[in-house]
Amino acid sequence: MTVAADLNPQQAQMADESMVRNLAAQAAALWPQEELLFDRYRLPEAPRVLDAGCGTGEIASRLALRWPRGEVLGVDILEGSLRLARERHAGLAPRLRFEPRSVYALGLPDGHFDLTVCRHVIQSIPHPEQVLAELARVTRPGGRLHLLAEDYGMIFFQPRALDPASFWQDGPSQVGAATGTDMQVGRKAYSMLHALGLRDLTVDYLVVDPLRVPRQTFVDIWIAWRDGYADFIAEKTRFTRAEVLAHFDDMIATLRDPASYGAWLVPVVSGLRP
Repeated sequence: MTVAADLNPQQAQMADESMVRNLAAQAAALWPQEELLFDRYRLPEAPRVLDAGCGTGEIASRLALRWPRGEVLGVDILEGSLRLARERHAGLAPRLRFEPRSVYALGLPDGHFDLTVCRHVIQSIPHPEQVLAELARVTRPGGRLHLLAEDYGMIFFQPRALDPASFWQDGPSQVGAATGTDMQVGRKAYSMLHALGLRDLTVDYLVVDPLRVPRQTFVDIWIAWRDGYADFIAEKTRFTRAEVLAHFDDMIATLRDPASYGAWLVPVVSGLRP
């Protein structure tokens, strides 16, 4: 299944080898905190779970392990990522399977899933409200939509040689303007789910910082972002490639310094389909 480039403006970056590293590091950083949120959902012992935008299956596989009697479907538009997911997690088949599907039009039945998960997706694509409506459609009444919605206004680093505040203020806004995306959608996700009629809304924050996550894991995320996105950011913003690299390297130096601090707050918004 293919999706028009204007609906996936970061497709090349998502398909880059750096994203494989990034997804692994992000899962290692976020899952220990995120897993605890699922306890409150009161799902059946054998739930049907959808991971929409599953990438290499890092979280889909963890969901399958969390519910040993459940069935998990991971969907993505990138065949390379799906192929790697099938290879890595073959031991969990057929309870865990991966299929090429678009989050804009899943082609799945109404009300089919007890839990619909979508992580690291809606900040990178246009028309997120259409995607959320589609995710709600395939969630059963009484089921849960679990949304990890990045917001690049929630990255905080102390100044070092450079001022990271200017980078994270101007960079995401200019990338968003150039690609039709909202890089601060995380703070708006609550209202989007409310508009869809979801109930029992919750907002939690996963905190990636040196006190909760190993410094090297945090560093690995930033290195993968630098490697995969330097050219893209330079093309879409006022920053040159050299300036982008300098900013990332400066933040990486902060993370490697045991006397310094940085933090990435990741909103998780969930709601019950009535």
